[in-house]
Amino acid sequence: MGNEKDIQPVPTHDSVQAGETEDAVYDPKSSDDNFEIFKKTTDGVQFRLVGWPQATMIFLKTLFATGVLSIPTAMYGLGAVGGALSVVGWGFLNTCKRLCTLRFLRLTFIDFAIVQGDFRNRHAHCHSIADMAHVVGGPVLKEICGLLFIVAYVLCAGSGIIGLSAGLNALSDHAACTVWWAFLSAAVIIACASVRKFQNIGWLSWAGFVSVYVAVFIVVVGVTTTDRPAAAPQEGPYDLGYNVIAYPTFVVGMTATCTIFISSAGTSAFLPVIAEMRNPKDYNKAVYVSMAIVQASYLTFSLVVYKWCGKWVTNPSLGSAGDTLKKAAYGVGLIGLAVSGCLYLHVAAKYVFVRILRNSEHLQKNSLVHWGTWFSCTIGLGAIAFILAEAIPIFSFLIALTGSVCFAPIAIALPAYLWLYDHWEYRRGSIVKQAVWYTHWLLLAIGVFICVGGTYGVADQIKQAYDSGLIGGAFSCADNSNTHS
Repeated sequence: MGNEKDIQPVPTHDSVQAGETEDAVYDPKSSDDNFEIFKKTTDGVQFRLVGWPQATMIFLKTLFATGVLSIPTAMYGLGAVGGALSVVGWGFLNTCKRLCTLRFLRLTFIDFAIVQGDFRNRHAHCHSIADMAHVVGGPVLKEICGLLFIVAYVLCAGSGIIGLSAGLNALSDHAACTVWWAFLSAAVIIACASVRKFQNIGWLSWAGFVSVYVAVFIVVVGVTTTDRPAAAPQEGPYDLGYNVIAYPTFVVGMTATCTIFISSAGTSAFLPVIAEMRNPKDYNKAVYVSMAIVQASYLTFSLVVYKWCGKWVTNPSLGSAGDTLKKAAYGVGLIGLAVSGCLYLHVAAKYVFVRILRNSEHLQKNSLVHWGTWFSCTIGLGAIAFILAEAIPIFSFLIALTGSVCFAPIAIALPAYLWLYDHWEYRRGSIVKQAVWYTHWLLLAIGVFICVGGTYGVADQIKQAYDSGLIGGAFSCADNSNTHS
């Protein structure tokens, strides 16, 4: 499992020539079919069918639903200015390509999504972030990152189950116990995730993105037409809880930061998609288009909802405009919520699937072993996601916990070190290059801080929620979808 015995050596940081620029990112061997996980074949399963427009939509759908449903809640903790700066800042770190475009500098800068894509195309045998960790840190780091990757996307699949079950609960007027709706949601998500190729899921992503985007737009317009938030007291004076600048405690601030950070941190899910793209060099194009749309939408939608709802934003935020618009939004958005959970579960299952069958004839063969392994991965991980979703049933807490425990190491710390590994010559370069070099070490340290501090903050808030009765308990029939900030 995970044996790279047939892979040719790739250049290490010691062999990178000083002065190497971004134009030299793609090693000629990267496009050689022998270096790809999935081979082009005529007598087996052909995985490499994803074009860059489909990849763009997969990336959009992977990020959009989770962030836009949770960021308005985080705004209450940080205030409008702090929340907006956090959205822009994390989006910049996760996407930005260069600090400067002047030809004499040509410096790759803080660019987590692009760093991972460029590193993968330099080391084309890498299917996941765990494979990249193996290149820079050996088998121990590979297994640690692989575990974090699995936990991250299983938790994200759990958030998809919570979102979909909240929608079914709302549309049915709570006709059944929430646990049963969650079970049904898990079954739907597992079935969708069992679609074997990203190419086919790409078509689902188009419908899913439009579905969620329209649903969120309904809520954004709806909250601006009400006299007061639906979750607030409907008579008498009340505190809106809107602050331009907030002064949160460490626990509240870290939880809100982790929630916003994860909204654009799922870039490690992009890597398995590259392995199924017809032309991996189109990856950067897909990233820029998707992230531009996502960040603009995050900023505008979340600021409007927070401005009108303040601390009375619900979790998820689709319930913030009252029962009628809540049903309308969830009715329109059900497809998108299901596809979100489907993508997260598919990414996790595909990682395990490739780890098990890598370098086996069954990886691209329509055999009993192939199908049995695939369905075992989707059903097994989907069941775990369902259990975790019911254990931590408040949407924003589940999202924040995923950000601190899993995505801080694999979406900040590791990408920073990947850049250092492939640009080792910068440590002895010009002053500007050395500044960029040490900035990436700083980012690595930030990743560690977010992991430790964020986990402490989220765990403390979950404990407080249980103690105060905000969370009804694991596998409770209580509906937590209307819980406000």
